[in-house]
Amino acid sequence: MEKKHALIRRPSPRLADGLVTHIEREPVDVKLAERQWDDYVAALHGAGWQTHEVDRADDCPDAVFIEDTMVVYGDTAVIARPGADERKPETLAAEAAVRELGYRIAHIEAPGTLDGGDVLKFGGTVWVGRGGRTNDEGIAQLAEHLEPLGARVVTVPLTKVLHLKSAVTALPDGTVVGYEPLVDDPSVWEKFLPVPEESGSHVVILDENTVLMAADAPKSAQLFRERGLDVIEVDISEYEKLEGCVTCLSVRLRGMPD
Repeated sequence: MEKKHALIRRPSPRLADGLVTHIEREPVDVKLAERQWDDYVAALHGAGWQTHEVDRADDCPDAVFIEDTMVVYGDTAVIARPGADERKPETLAAEAAVRELGYRIAHIEAPGTLDGGDVLKFGGTVWVGRGGRTNDEGIAQLAEHLEPLGARVVTVPLTKVLHLKSAVTALPDGTVVGYEPLVDDPSVWEKFLPVPEESGSHVVILDENTVLMAADAPKSAQLFRERGLDVIEVDISEYEKLEGCVTCLSVRLRGMPD
């Protein structure tokens, strides 16, 4: 049976100061965000996932969005170089955590920039959004690290959202789902399913029959259930105010080394 492990990181007390780029800033209820984080982690545990908590980064408001710190493929963790300078310190403790878990470590180096949230992986293909946080050099370096492992790296244009996985994610059968007004080019994917709500674009595959998603996309959730999937819904309203989604809050470690 596949081991199901995930990195997580508690929200900083400064969460409300997190960056926003494509949306208007709204007040963030940090106490509510902490409860929502607990519920998110509980949902992972309930689905049979073991979590590994990275040290909280109190001075980094966005550090709870741990997915951006790395790209994990097989037994290799490519440590990101975030496109926002304020987020660069977030990678240190995250790298230490995956190193301790036995991963081989590679790095994105200057002048490359890459955020993990710009990377969608499925079935040997790795799509990378080129936008405000990830540049061509970062994508080229990621390809150098991953293609020897059998991955095919594909660059995707990104202009309407912060990260690629703010626009699209994949269902367990490989169908890519997205809210079309925010997807630059749906034709990139052979199997693309438009969803009726923005948050319906964001799913975490928990197993071959189950996805985790935000609770504010009921029409999309019903669409997935009609496709035979079990859907677990969690309220992440405070993170959505900071352009966060369910994928951002963990790094799924499906191929953890023995």
